[in-house]
Amino acid sequence: MYKIVYSKNALKDVKKLDSIIKKKIGKTILRYSKNPLHYATKLTSSEIGMYRWRAGNYRIIFDLKGKRIDVLKIGHRRDIYKK
Repeated sequence: MYKIVYSKNALKDVKKLDSIIKKKIGKTILRYSKNPLHYATKLTSSEIGMYRWRAGNYRIIFDLKGKRIDVLKIGHRRDIYKK
């Protein structure tokens, strides 16, 4: 199993979310963390991260470093890729 580490920005993003969305994203992260690359899509530009997971209309941006998943950003698909 991979260790999941949240960045300060990711924690701020989570606090802004509705409780139902938080639960959905939490379950998605736990499920996907068992085999992260199987569910991941590699991002074309690595400015905000290397990979993303999809949780409905929300995206989870993360980097993979050995057995550690660094969650960098969480947000709605319309806003997540904006600078």
